Amino acid sequence: MNIKFGTDGWRAIIADDFTFANVARVAQATADYWQANPVPGTTQKVVVGYDRRFLSNEFARCTAEVLAGNGFAVVLTPTPTPTPAVSFAVKQLHAVGGVMITASHNPPTFNGFKLKSHYGGSSDSETCQAIEGWLDKSPIRSRALADARKTKQILVRDVRPAHYAALKRLVDFKRIAKSKLRFAHDALFGVGAGCFEQLLAGTTCKVTTLNGAHDPLFGGINPEPIEKNYGPSQAYLRLHPHDLCLVTDGDADRVGGMDGRGNYLTTHILICLLLRHLYRNRQLRGRMIKALTTTSMLDKMCTAYGIELVETGVGFKYICAEMLQGDVLLGAEESGGIGFPGHIPERDGIAAGLMLLEMLAVERKPLNRLIADLEREFGPHRYGRLDTHFPLEKRGALMDYLKRCPPEKLLRSPLVAVKSFDGVKFVAQNGSWLMLRGSGTEPILRIYAETAGEAEVQKLLRLGIGLTARV
Repeated sequence: MNIKFGTDGWRAIIADDFTFANVARVAQATADYWQANPVPGTTQKVVVGYDRRFLSNEFARCTAEVLAGNGFAVVLTPTPTPTPAVSFAVKQLHAVGGVMITASHNPPTFNGFKLKSHYGGSSDSETCQAIEGWLDKSPIRSRALADARKTKQILVRDVRPAHYAALKRLVDFKRIAKSKLRFAHDALFGVGAGCFEQLLAGTTCKVTTLNGAHDPLFGGINPEPIEKNYGPSQAYLRLHPHDLCLVTDGDADRVGGMDGRGNYLTTHILICLLLRHLYRNRQLRGRMIKALTTTSMLDKMCTAYGIELVETGVGFKYICAEMLQGDVLLGAEESGGIGFPGHIPERDGIAAGLMLLEMLAVERKPLNRLIADLEREFGPHRYGRLDTHFPLEKRGALMDYLKRCPPEKLLRSPLVAVKSFDGVKFVAQNGSWLMLRGSGTEPILRIYAETAGEAEVQKLLRLGIGLTARV
């Protein structure tokens, strides 16, 4: 079977392509790659973690056994663990890399093999492609878990406490601890369940975990932090108000949110709130890194603050590359991935939650008033996205057409830029934008739009659909 790596490793349907035999093949290729490409300053150590999906613990065991069979020392987590905790352990232990068995926000039938590099972030495309090239070059070498544990070649160790300690250093934890904030966390049945309860135990904060049960079927949803998955939690919050509700995805590296009464918050507004907090309250400086599909409110904020804005392709690995260069204030993407300097060059949903709590503790104002202040200063920004079926074989022609024949205006505002380094994005003089971009592996075209009002967003999305009919 031909295994293809996507944005962040390999994902497939359990028992169809995601089998023990194929996981062992990928683990062997990964071991071969790391042995052939040693990284100065790292040890022959690998961190292996896993999420709450069906058989994830067994797939992680299989991975650890193959890595041990190739001479690596392995730290294997004993329980389902957030991806950012595994990434942090890779960096802290100077490991050559890490593997996280997770399919993140994908449907329950999927699982995945996420690769982490020595710096504690997602491996880049070149590394993933190189590992693909090592597939089936060597026979699979494996060492049984029981034997490897006897000689301590595989250590079963909880990596979460070290991650929690780092998070408490990242934020003003003393201020949060005294704040008396009421914080809700919708874990979407993922590995984030219980994290905030453990972090905030013994403080004055009241923490409520929603959808925290270990359910490999994720309560019948895909564990993605988007509004259609929030229904039961919205109903709960209307009856039991809190100051903020954060939502994490299946492996707790991405975030979404609701206000304390269950009203949906876009990831865009959460990112803008965090930028404002880091700049104004913390007095921090550096570059703002955002993916192309992220709100243009950030552009206006960076202009007002006098800080550099860098726009990347879609995928946190591009933001990670910028974070590794340094001088970064915040890195963020539309899908809810947020990364902080001085931590790991990786999205961390738990870190984002604590930083939002720090913001509320410092501001001592209701969340919705902070959002109103942002919109008063930088104007309203409304966002929409459509995923539509579009044949893979016609995508190239569509992108060529869009670059050659852009619309003259968006909602009566003249076009001022066309960006085509990842899909095609049209930007109008008034800040409105429309973007079309294909999925990396599926016959799906994503259409994104942002402007000042909800009705106008729908008009832009309809324009996007109309453009797809031109080829």
